[in-house]
Amino acid sequence: MKQKENTPQTMKRHRDHMFTKAAYDPLDTRHHGAIHVPIYQNSLFAFGSYDQFEQAMSGLQDHHVYSRGNNPTVSYLEQKLADMEEAESAKCFASGMAAISSAILSVVGQGDHVVAVHQAYGPTREFLSTYLSRFGVETTYIDGGSMEEWRGALRANTRLLYLESPTTMLFELQDLRLVAGLAKEAGARTIVDNTWATPCFQNPLAFGIDLVVHSISKYIGGHSDCIGGVVLGSKALMEQIASTEYMLLGGIMTPQTAALVSKGLRTLPLRMRRHEESGLQVAEYIGKQSFAARVNHPGLPGHPQHELAKRQMSGFSSLFSFVSNEPREKLKEWAGRLQYFKIAVSWGGFESLVTVNRLGAGKEEQMEASVVRLYVGLEEPKDLIRDINQAWKDA
Repeated sequence: MKQKENTPQTMKRHRDHMFTKAAYDPLDTRHHGAIHVPIYQNSLFAFGSYDQFEQAMSGLQDHHVYSRGNNPTVSYLEQKLADMEEAESAKCFASGMAAISSAILSVVGQGDHVVAVHQAYGPTREFLSTYLSRFGVETTYIDGGSMEEWRGALRANTRLLYLESPTTMLFELQDLRLVAGLAKEAGARTIVDNTWATPCFQNPLAFGIDLVVHSISKYIGGHSDCIGGVVLGSKALMEQIASTEYMLLGGIMTPQTAALVSKGLRTLPLRMRRHEESGLQVAEYIGKQSFAARVNHPGLPGHPQHELAKRQMSGFSSLFSFVSNEPREKLKEWAGRLQYFKIAVSWGGFESLVTVNRLGAGKEEQMEASVVRLYVGLEEPKDLIRDINQAWKDA
C-alpha cells in the first residue's frame, strides 16, 4: 500500500469528509433502493450453474459461498470501514480480541520475537505473554515513548512491533511514522490498536503502519449493544488473514451484529465530535481538582506528548484517566456515589463510565497511587462535572 502524505491540511480534510463517508451510499438497486443493507440471514448461497459455483469456489474471498467466509451484510460493513480508515481491505471479527489475535497470528510463527508496549490492552498482553509463549514466541515490553527503546528491544528474530496509541489506561503515545520506518528497516511488521482515536481522528496506515485493529464494541458500534472487531490493511496482507486465520479459526462476525454496527457507524463522526468536546471539558475540570495528581489526556496541552498527538491525530476521544494519591477505598466510595457515571468495563457507548485501578508497575509513582479511568458519554458535560464535584464532597 502506497503511504500517503499526512499533513495537518490533509488530516483536516479527512476529518471533515468523514461525515459524508459515514452517511452516503450509492443507490443499490439490488436491494430495491433500501437505505439500510438487508440482513442476509443465511448460512449458504446457491448458484444457477455449476460453472458459477466452480468460479466462486476458486475465489472465495470475492464471492458469497458460505457465511463463515463472506456474508453480504458483513461485507458491506467491511467496505465501509475500509473506506473510513483509508485501507485497501478490512475483515470483521466476532470480537476485538478475535481481530487482535488473528492479526498477530498472521505475522508471527514459532521462534519469533515481538516488541510491544507494556500498557497495551490486558488480554492482548496475556495472549502475547502466556498463549503465544507455548509456541516459542517471545515478547519484550517497553514504554514505547522513545525510539531508543524500540531500537534497543529489536532482535534478529523480531517479526512484529505491536503498538497501541494512545494506550487505554495511561494514554501514552508512540510515534507511528518513526516506529513504522524502524520496523521496515528491521524486516518486521507493525500492528496498532486504533480503538481510542477511531478512523475519524487517526489513520495509522497513512504513517506506514501495516495493520490496524479496532474493537468495534467501543466507539464504532457506539451503543453498547454489540461485540466485534476489525482488522484493516493492504489487500495483500488482508487476503492472507482472510484465507487463513479468519477461515480456520472461525471468529466471524454475524450478519445481525454487522447490521447493528452499520447503523451506529452512520453517526460516528457526529458522536466523536461531541465526545471530543465533552471529554476535554471534563478532563480540564479534573486537572484543577486537589484529588487529581495528574490527568492523562493527550488532548490537553499539559500532556507530555501533546505535540505528537496533534501531529498524528485530527481530534481526541473522551476516554482518559487521572492519577490520585487519595486512598483507593475513598476513590471507590466516590465512584459509587456518582449519579451519571456507571461502574462498568469497556467504553464507547452513550453512557459515561468509571473504574478505579491500581497504578501499574514500572511507573515512578508509589504503588499505593491509583489511576481512575473516566469515560465521558453523550450527557451534558456540565451535569457530569456537577456530579463529580458533589460525589467528592459526599465521599
